[in-house]
Amino acid sequence: MPKAMTVPGPQTQSTRKAPLVQERKYKCAYCARAFSRSEHRSRHERSHTKERPFKCLKCRSTFVRRDLLLRHDRTVHAKDGGIPLHSEVKRRSTKASACASKPSIAIETATIEQLEGTDALADMDARAALLITELHQAAVGAILDQEQEALLEEKSRRSVSSLSDTYDSPAPYSSSAPAWDPPTPSSAHGSCQDSWNGSLKPPRLQLPSMDRSFSSDPSHAPSLRSALLSSAATPATYSPYPYTNPPSPLSFGGHNPSAQAAPPPPPPQVECDEERNVILANIRKMDVEGVVADKFRLPSRSALNRYLSTYFNLFHHHFPFLHLPTFCPSTVAPPLLLAVLSIGALYTFEKEQGYTLHLSSKVLVNNYLHRNKNIPSRNCPLWNTQTCLLNMIFASWSGEAKGLEYACAIKEGLANLVAGGKYELQLRIEQRGDAPPAMEEWIEDESSRRTFFAVYVFFGLLTLTYNHTPEISYDEFDPLLLPCCETLWNLDALDELSWREQLSMASTPTFKESHARLFQGEPPRYSAFAARILINALFLEVWGLKRSPEISEPVVTEYQERLRVALDTWHRSLDLCTSETMIVSLTAPQKGHPLMFNAMALYRCTISRLEVDLMSIQEALRYHVPNEVASAMTAAAIMVPRSPAMTSVIQQCFECFQIPALMGIRWVARTSALNWSVEHPLCGFDLMLILSLWLYRIEEEAEEFPPNEEEQAMLGKLKTIFDDDSVELYGSRLSAAVARIWGGMVDEVVVWG
Repeated sequence: MPKAMTVPGPQTQSTRKAPLVQERKYKCAYCARAFSRSEHRSRHERSHTKERPFKCLKCRSTFVRRDLLLRHDRTVHAKDGGIPLHSEVKRRSTKASACASKPSIAIETATIEQLEGTDALADMDARAALLITELHQAAVGAILDQEQEALLEEKSRRSVSSLSDTYDSPAPYSSSAPAWDPPTPSSAHGSCQDSWNGSLKPPRLQLPSMDRSFSSDPSHAPSLRSALLSSAATPATYSPYPYTNPPSPLSFGGHNPSAQAAPPPPPPQVECDEERNVILANIRKMDVEGVVADKFRLPSRSALNRYLSTYFNLFHHHFPFLHLPTFCPSTVAPPLLLAVLSIGALYTFEKEQGYTLHLSSKVLVNNYLHRNKNIPSRNCPLWNTQTCLLNMIFASWSGEAKGLEYACAIKEGLANLVAGGKYELQLRIEQRGDAPPAMEEWIEDESSRRTFFAVYVFFGLLTLTYNHTPEISYDEFDPLLLPCCETLWNLDALDELSWREQLSMASTPTFKESHARLFQGEPPRYSAFAARILINALFLEVWGLKRSPEISEPVVTEYQERLRVALDTWHRSLDLCTSETMIVSLTAPQKGHPLMFNAMALYRCTISRLEVDLMSIQEALRYHVPNEVASAMTAAAIMVPRSPAMTSVIQQCFECFQIPALMGIRWVARTSALNWSVEHPLCGFDLMLILSLWLYRIEEEAEEFPPNEEEQAMLGKLKTIFDDDSVELYGSRLSAAVARIWGGMVDEVVVWG
């Protein structure tokens, strides 16, 4: 038997115990405990002082022990190509010779001097962290250079094949996510109207490089460094290649490494000062009342390009209703352009400029609607609907004090614009009959459909957060085709041959057909945007069921089972979603289009809403009174029962919390605003509140009603996310730890208020 397994006799135990008691000479200054080693006493005293001296300079997390810092670096940062801390380097030193050659890394001289100038031994951790950070940044730069060279070499070696050759075997969207798979759940006045009436061939300036800006030719793709703004993207968030590893259950759409991936069209830019002057002239031309022109100063050309880049690189992929290849800043309607720029300014953390652009856009579109108030909604131009939508998004989520009031005031008007536009769209389609549409006609129709569905999705988010009654019923979209795949939507508007080939092979079902198949248990095949639309419909059905007290209990039970079938079928349909042959410069903890990641957030929230109704909290959120919200949250514990059905909901809450926990809480809090959509903090609010209240009930009722086997297993999963010191900060209560950590994450979101 190994020596560690021997059982000493009574005499041996007593003789060993005596010296241990004598050696506990290091007493805690705050309590009666004593320790045999001074470092143990120091570590213990930090539980009293709340001191966290070990700091991670990569994400600013702090720890009470160095081994926790090392484990954090190993599990969070080393996965995305970062250089591990010292202990991890030693552990893998034997594998270094087997690794392929890496690009050389140069450390800045100033950094070396700074390190040499730090002579205090007590600053060893800070010096090591500084060195690690510099090495990490240098390594990322070298890797990006190497990737750029490889991309250029690949382009010169391979001829550009037509997209139709790769349609049958596309590759999924790519992101540079950490190499781990999260668990899947069981988961229109005069000349103004003529100029900006949605025409697909607007009078564009003949500038030397304008056409290049809208080309989808991969040879004109931006470099890796210029593809993303350095202030808005994290290193290595743009990869020119698709995934080459086998698909996980969250791959969404299969995988084919032989398919050629291409970046989406580059964001539109203002190419010269003359074009900026044209934009300013357009604003003054539309500002008939002279309200904006006298007080508004158009940003510089560089600022305009910065806002356009951030909008189309960081926000557009979550609400892809604008047609990027034909979006021209000098010809688009001024209110729409200003609305786009306002959201772009938020993503560059220039909120004051964003508010100015937002208010100017609101004034222009409101005055336009007032001047043309006798025009029926069906004749209102599409840019008007798109502008109102973006202004509502800005007002609802940017933290503006009266933003929600503005959103409520124009919500009904926006719904009327959608109804009129939908009627006009159906008339255009019926007039064409069986004749195939021209490319310009198809772009106009698809833009309309995507805009109407985007409004529907946004209204769903208002219902989710503030308990607003939906202004648009899901059955109003029954005859409409669902949006096409993003690859087809982003094709160059000048490449009609490739577009027609892809369109002939595309299959886009109607909303009614796909919705019915979900309830029949037959997974439909549709695009990523369509998947996001369908889960919005299912969520609103769950919400409506909870708001229908007149329905008898048997009917409610039966409908709940049907909704569970539809939700399960929707989740299975993700593997059948139309694959994409383009890449998106966004980081998400999974493979697939960002719309899929957003849809999964709402899916988890919908599952939870079937069991728990937090209406009182949503009502309190409308008025932004913190004390009322807190009181409603405290009283909501009784709404979270302890039942087997509730345990399955807690599994969804756990998966939501596990994503930032594994990636790094602070890192996700400070970067997710640039990569993830607003769905995640909104849906996460519900899930983390349910999780906290469930844990609170278990902790309060532990003595009288101990957790059962299923609850104990779920508690074990949750405890694996935390270390002991993290929980000790909140009196050893998991409920408090979850609530405070998630609240701290939401508090650090810097784009949406």
